[in-house]
Amino acid sequence: MEANIPATASSSAAESVTLDQVFSDLVRCETRLYNALNETLRRKHGIVASQFEFLRYLRDHPGSRVADLAEFFAIGVGATSKGVGRLEARAWVRRVPNPADGRSLLLELTPQGAEVVDDAEDTFQEHLATHIGLSIAPAQIAELGRTLTRLRATMERGGVGTPVG
Repeated sequence: MEANIPATASSSAAESVTLDQVFSDLVRCETRLYNALNETLRRKHGIVASQFEFLRYLRDHPGSRVADLAEFFAIGVGATSKGVGRLEARAWVRRVPNPADGRSLLLELTPQGAEVVDDAEDTFQEHLATHIGLSIAPAQIAELGRTLTRLRATMERGGVGTPVG
């Protein structure tokens, strides 16, 4: 069953968009944006997009655990722990005892990790400005942002796509 999104007052019925078109465009745009970012970060900073995202999250959320990263990125704890292990191997992250819970560890950026993420931040922002900002008007970006925030919140509340294990 193909669901159509109703045309707005300013568009004609011929411009209606189906949910499968939205899905395809959303996924393909995400894939292309991520692949291009990955290549740019690799070339300029020697890291890949997933490493940048982890480092950025840890910079912006001090005192996080592996489980916090896994929940935020909707990936399994095992895969998250392996990713953190790769960052540890490069001396960008360290695991430290959690003073509030002796059974868990907190993640913190090392000075080298903070430097890497800060250096790559400008490249990331330039990437977004080039590949999103030049294609979509500011008002459309704001509306798209609000729409994706609502969609993400609805999916997270419903546990949609939460990894098992």
